[in-house]
Amino acid sequence: MIQIKNLNKSFQLYNQNDTNINVFKNISFRVNKGEVVALTGNSGTGKSTLLKLIYGSYVISKGDVLISDINIRKSSPRDILKLRKNKLGYVSQFLRVVPRVPTIDVVIEPLLEIGCEKKIALKKAQEILERLNIPKNLWNLSPLTFSGGEQQRVNIARGFIHNYPYLLLDEPTASLDQNNKNVVLDLIEKAKLNGSAIIGIFHDEAARNKVATREVNLENL
Repeated sequence: MIQIKNLNKSFQLYNQNDTNINVFKNISFRVNKGEVVALTGNSGTGKSTLLKLIYGSYVISKGDVLISDINIRKSSPRDILKLRKNKLGYVSQFLRVVPRVPTIDVVIEPLLEIGCEKKIALKKAQEILERLNIPKNLWNLSPLTFSGGEQQRVNIARGFIHNYPYLLLDEPTASLDQNNKNVVLDLIEKAKLNGSAIIGIFHDEAARNKVATREVNLENL
């Protein structure tokens, strides 16, 4: 379960006369196992910011984020990295990888980090890359040389290769054609059926309606 309790976030702009920008105040909701909660609200309401707070990339101004029995606000950087490695997956809008690392190595990294045998990790990577229609002749090339849609599919392969019990998805179907979009939605459905607690941002209304069990509008909390 993911639980958001009275969460507040503001940014202080030190180079702009210490101007304080409030993103949101007193956000509270929970996500249970097997749920896909879609964050909605107009641009600027803090949807991506909320995902980054849950992931531990941003500092929480006030309130708590609980992932199972782990409080992100009170956790050390080492504990957050351990949580990410074992339990908390995140598919962002943009692929961020070390240059010149082959695609296949990018995708298997999450499994190797938890001690999976490389032979098994490679088999799983090959299966998910094939499913996401990444041509085999590209697997040994850096994904940074790919098109935007191909990079997004590599990002998705990396995010879904491990069965994370908690998943954060920031526009996972952006830049994809309908065929590949359907593949991604099927991966989300499978994760949901496996009991993952998922929070996502889906600007594509049809995609949101297909996978979301409910919506949380940040403007109404």
